[in-house]
Amino acid sequence: LGLVGTIAEGDVVPVDSESGDSEDEEVGPGGRGGAGRAGAAGPGRGPCSRLFPQELPRAPGPRRRGPSRGDFSADFVFGEAEAGGDDAWTAALRQLRGKKAATTLDEKIEKVRQKRKLQEREAKQAKVKDEDAEAEDDQIKKEHEDCSRDEEDVESEYSVDDESIFTKADKVKVKEKKRSKKGEEAESFFEDASQYDDNLSFQDMNLSRPLLKAITALGFKQPTPIQKACIPVGLLGKDICACAATGTGKTAAFILPVLERLIYKPRQAPITRVLVLVPTRELGIQVHSVTKQLAQFSSVTTCLAVGGLDVKTQEAALRSGPDILIATPGRLIDHLHNCPSFHLSSVEVLILDEADRMLDEYFEEQMKEIIRLCSHHRQTMLFSATMTEEVKDLASVSLKNPVRIFVNSNTDVAPFLRQEFIRIRPNREGDREAIVTALLTRTFQDHVMLFTQTKKQAHRMHILLGLMGLRVGELHGNLSQTQRLESLRRFKDEQIDILVATDVAARGLDIEGVKTVINFTMPNTIKHYVHRVGRTARAGKAGRSVSLVGEEERKMLKEIVKTAKTPVKARILPQDVILKFREKIENLEKDIYAVLCLEREEREMQQSEAQINKAKKQLETGKKETGSESLERSWFQTREERKKEKLAKALQEFDLALRGKKKRKKFVQDTQKKGQMTPEERSQFEILKSQMYAERLAKRNRRAKRARALPEEEPAAAPAGPKKKKKVSVFDEELTNTSRKALKQYRAGPSFEDRKRLGISQRRKGGNFKSKSRY
Repeated sequence: LGLVGTIAEGDVVPVDSESGDSEDEEVGPGGRGGAGRAGAAGPGRGPCSRLFPQELPRAPGPRRRGPSRGDFSADFVFGEAEAGGDDAWTAALRQLRGKKAATTLDEKIEKVRQKRKLQEREAKQAKVKDEDAEAEDDQIKKEHEDCSRDEEDVESEYSVDDESIFTKADKVKVKEKKRSKKGEEAESFFEDASQYDDNLSFQDMNLSRPLLKAITALGFKQPTPIQKACIPVGLLGKDICACAATGTGKTAAFILPVLERLIYKPRQAPITRVLVLVPTRELGIQVHSVTKQLAQFSSVTTCLAVGGLDVKTQEAALRSGPDILIATPGRLIDHLHNCPSFHLSSVEVLILDEADRMLDEYFEEQMKEIIRLCSHHRQTMLFSATMTEEVKDLASVSLKNPVRIFVNSNTDVAPFLRQEFIRIRPNREGDREAIVTALLTRTFQDHVMLFTQTKKQAHRMHILLGLMGLRVGELHGNLSQTQRLESLRRFKDEQIDILVATDVAARGLDIEGVKTVINFTMPNTIKHYVHRVGRTARAGKAGRSVSLVGEEERKMLKEIVKTAKTPVKARILPQDVILKFREKIENLEKDIYAVLCLEREEREMQQSEAQINKAKKQLETGKKETGSESLERSWFQTREERKKEKLAKALQEFDLALRGKKKRKKFVQDTQKKGQMTPEERSQFEILKSQMYAERLAKRNRRAKRARALPEEEPAAAPAGPKKKKKVSVFDEELTNTSRKALKQYRAGPSFEDRKRLGISQRRKGGNFKSKSRY
């Protein structure tokens, strides 16, 4: 009858792949990257739940994460999760999905590694053949035995020959803690509101039901201290200057009051009422993700405008008038000058996340331009883990009677952070790469963030650690936006164990599960250090930071030890371990150079292809490219002004190294002749960059401050200290004081005390007053 028969016991059953319907199932770990900035209780608020990727092959060193199943298809790769369509990270990656990554560095590293292994194997085989050439009778037998022995030696070389190096433990000593100086009293410019009700809950804050429902959905049970202090004050519409340790939920502290106000605002016309400024693209995407999650049960609309993403999509979203705009300064100014229908005159709330960074020298000109275009009548909120207390700097964003909320000192690290330091002797600066490699290979093998001062050093460390067999990614400004988001996603999904980054990843990023932060050199200032080590030990979890400290960086170490609330450790690596890894790095220099050559060749090929495609397009259309065809986007500065600004702040490589045209020219020539810098020179250059920044910062602080961005019609902020009462005339009082009490007094006439003070003699002649003064 053509029916399907029943399978008997002895029949062979074909095994189908399990990947058929796996696209509809969420197999990976759900979660948002940690309760970090959105709230410490409950699960976090990271980008989105993702699927487990295919496990990559691992070299000896870092341990595997789980047993591999034999019946699972080795060629199967999970697709990217489509369920999180509303998530900001997914939307950003979807915009960039069509763009191919400019470089595939891991493939180049693997290619060079395989080539090196093949060369080593061939060299060993040739050596064996030369030694055994005399024994011609047993040559075939010995070749088979030697080949098998060689393969075993190659595989076990990393573990057997260096067994003593990997088993040797580091020494950890406790550094003496010195008493910290008492903090100075708050400036009189602020109204201090750092005290808060410890028993306050989200239900006691009079938040609307849609917000309480979203808070419950995110799993937040109790507000963090910064949320308890800020949300009630923010609901009153007051200006805020808030400081709390990194990872304590500052994002929810400023988003919840804003959402509460927007829910009850009449929406007659679509206008942007709230502007949130962030220093980095990744932080902007993260804040946008948290805002959408908290506003998911309300009608409040949000928009993201950061660099690297599609400009046209952002322009279309801005034309619709979103309630909340999260932006980086550069892209926001681009839209303000090139999108005619978009303006900031309707902004009622201005929020600066990582405010001390936004008021820093790098954003100085851009912040002037944004505040000039902003509405003067607004609520301003400044949030950061390290906040400046200088009144004149804060006056640049025209704070009006601000409330100062400092839940902790502006140099405090996370409470459960274990701080360790490794001392670098004056004549051993070139050992930094060897020490970091030893730490990552022997001790800290996964969930590690490595911070470097320069993008060039971060790229070199990626190549070096990749050649060592570790799973590494990099994150810095020289990468395209696709590569930056992909590196961050792979690190969050545990596809890579180590993320090498510059300070672009030090601000506010909430990455779940970071166990260790390593500083290749000490950062520019203590503020930068607090932000770097704040990537771990977030939301009440434990973490560890390891920093390499040279002789020129010991002053900063002393300040950190003074302010530390827990004992600070000193880690000492055995000298033979450092020498062994330095020798390994020297042997890998040729391979590093080979990878860099492959990158340069690929870059030149891409440039050639781009020129060819451009020429083809022009030939097909039959038109020459003119300025009228594609309207250039304008900027508030000319090219010359931007160049002068960069030179003035010494942002270029040779301006950092040496000052003066002749010295720079000689430095360039010497570098070109030499080809490569020594490890000592590379380390010195890293330290030099941070020192130059600290010098510029100290020089800037010594200068007389000015209210840089205040409107001309508004008076500058009063200096700190006791306020002196100004003598005012009767007319001044009458014109300026419009309170109810003053109006009653004006209608009833001056009192006896006023007449006595102002020298007015009362003579009743038709109810008029006669003054001894000219008034």
